Amino acid sequence: QVQLVESGGGLVQAGGSLRLSCAASGRTISPYDMGWFRQTPGKEREFVAAISRIGGSVYYSNSVKGRFTISRDNAKNTVYLQMNSLKSEDAAVYYCAAVRSPSLYGSTSATDFGSWGQGTQVTVSS
Repeated sequence: QVQLVESGGGLVQAGGSLRLSCAASGRTISPYDMGWFRQTPGKEREFVAAISRIGGSVYYSNSVKGRFTISRDNAKNTVYLQMNSLKSEDAAVYYCAAVRSPSLYGSTSATDFGSWGQGTQVTVSS
């Protein structure tokens, strides 16, 4: 199973930017769609963005479309989430995840993702 470690979270003012990274080890992520999810206390994990195995297709939630960009570098076994124009409602713990199987593609459902990182906190001050 692939191990994922997120980094890049922190405190940012509203309107600012952050770039999250997700470094994978133990297995190459190249056969897998990858995703970013976020969660706030008392709420279910929410889909943010996903990217196909070679980056040809990307998917975003309506709440982040136009502000966030997901990308991947399979040579570095890393996935990124560039977050611009951050809003207070973007504050959450952000998780990186890999789909359970290379046969799963185009999914935005957390139940299809089987490898999760520990999360990185994003705090947005108004």
